[in-house]
Parts: sequence; C-alpha cells; structure tokens
Amino acid sequence: MKYFLFIAIILVCFSCTSDFYTAADFGKVGKIDTHMHLNAKHLALAEQAQEDNFKLLTVNVDVSSYPSLEDQEQYAIHQIKHFPDRVSFLTAFTLTQWDSANWSDITIEQLKKSFDKGAYGIKLWKNIGMVYKDAAGKFIMIDDPKFDSVIQYIIDQDKTVMAHLGEPKNCWLPLEQMTVNNDRSYFKAHPEYHMYLHPEYPSYEDQINARDRFVEKHPDMRFVGAHLGSLEWSVDELAKRLDKFPNMAVDMAARIPHLQHQSKLDREKVRQFLIRYQDRIIYATDSGISADANIENEKKDLHNTWINDWKYFVTDETLTSPHVNGDFQGLQLPRTVTDKIYRENAMKWFKIK
Repeated sequence: MKYFLFIAIILVCFSCTSDFYTAADFGKVGKIDTHMHLNAKHLALAEQAQEDNFKLLTVNVDVSSYPSLEDQEQYAIHQIKHFPDRVSFLTAFTLTQWDSANWSDITIEQLKKSFDKGAYGIKLWKNIGMVYKDAAGKFIMIDDPKFDSVIQYIIDQDKTVMAHLGEPKNCWLPLEQMTVNNDRSYFKAHPEYHMYLHPEYPSYEDQINARDRFVEKHPDMRFVGAHLGSLEWSVDELAKRLDKFPNMAVDMAARIPHLQHQSKLDREKVRQFLIRYQDRIIYATDSGISADANIENEKKDLHNTWINDWKYFVTDETLTSPHVNGDFQGLQLPRTVTDKIYRENAMKWFKIK
C-alpha cells in the first residue's frame, strides 16, 4: 500500500511540473527560428542550429547593404543543400523598376522562379514607406494598388507574406527617450532610418495605417508581421490588430526586449497576452551572418541569444539583458504555449514541414 501511495505522489508531482519546461529542457525541444539572414557560404549558424535543436528560416530582403537578391538566394540554396532538413528560405522582390508599366509581370516571373526553388513565401521591407519613391517623388506605401496583382499571385501559390513595415515607435523619438537599448544603438548607427531626424517622411501612424489597410484588403493573405508588427511598444495595441485581422500573426524578431521592458511594468499582462494569442506569435531573432563574420563569435552569440530567450519564456527567474535597463522576471509560459511559439506556429503560418 505504501508503495502504491509513493508512486501516486510521484505521478501527481510529475504531472504538476510537466506543465512547464525548464531551462534544462532547451536542447531537448524542437524549435524554429523564423527570421534569420544566412548571407554566407559558411555553415556556422546552421551547425549551431543543429547543436541547439533548431530549424532556421533564412529571409532574403531588399536591403542595399546586403548582397544582391540573386546572391542572397544562392546563399540560401547553398545552406539548404547542406542542411536540407534544417534550413528553409523566403524570397523578396525589388521596386527598382516600379515605374515600368510591366513591373508586376517582371516581379511575378521572378517570384515564380524563387517559388520553384522552394521559397516558402516573401519578405517585404521597410524601404516600402521609408525609401522608395515613385516618379512623382511620392513615397510608395504598401497599400498602393499596384502591389495587388503580385500579392494575389503569392496568395494563389499558397505562400506567406512576411513584412517589416514601419519601425519601432522609438524610431520617432530622440535617442535618450527610447525605451530599449538595442533600438538606441541601432538608430544611432543608422541615422538614415531614424525618423525623428526626418520629420518630412511618413509618420509612424502613416506606416501602421498603410499596413493595416494592406492586410484588410487581402483577407486571404497569410500574413506575418515581422518585429511584432511594429506594434512592439504595446501588447494592447498589438492585441487590437490580432483581433481585427484573423489572417495576421507576428514574429518576435529583435523585439523580445520590448516584451521584457513591458514585463518590468506589468509581467502578468505580457504573460496573459502571449497565452491568449498563443496561436499567433512566432519565435524569431533576426540573427544573421555575413561572409566576413567571425564564425566562432557569431555561433556563441546566437547560442547565448537562444538560451537567454528560452529562459525568459519558460522560467520565472529574475533575468537581465543588455538591451533592457533593470531586472525583469521570466514569464514561465505553459509547455503547450511554448511549443506553439517555438515550433507549431511556424509550421502553420509558413507551412514549414
């Protein structure tokens, strides 16, 4: 009798503790990082992903400081060739021929080639709304009707649209008023994108409103708003969009510090937000590697990022981050929520196998 009572107690205790992962479970759980930039032939980050039980989605993007879109695609295919079960990719398109009468046809043809090579979807970048202008000198916004036929083609191919549209709200503040240190360091290094310095550019509200109109007029589009949909500053504001747009999910790339900042103020609000929208939030880091990177440093930095993020989501430890001023407590999300954020939602929204 005592033996069976002992077994029963053990089973009850196990059922209680198994509702949550621990820091030690990191390597045991299959995970996906859906926002990477593997712009190199060396395989360092894919190797690190294999060690840490991650799959990777490498994202091509129309950034002037990156390799050409053609070269980015070749890097992605090279990575996939060596890690076919671990790496996938998104393609991208450019607006350099926007004023051409056949821009849409040219773009669709390019996308078809990328989809034939295995791209799971596309990435739109903030240069739509912040850089590109039409022949009349007007900023091209994402709700421009000229995009419609291209987006419809992507929908018809059952592909996903990831979009980094707008910037953190901090972008429209002076450096000293920004809420997190990674924004402060980024905009100090990239004044061309620091909209506080460019009041003549479209406002934060202009960017968000154009994005919302874009999502609204394509209800069949499978849409992932990169970087918490540029609503990183308020889980309440993000919740409003998720309620309004059932075809919208968001990734966390480079915006987890904003959740940690809000955790300092109201941990339970952030925790309940992630639990309520557990089917719409996707883990990502925006990590990357270039051809001239220090390989060992990049692997170490990525591993540390993954470990520290895992602790924030699965434990209730008191934590610190160089990106956030002050301590914050881990969210200790239920195991089922963690599985969705780290793996299942990526499979659903990007159709990653």
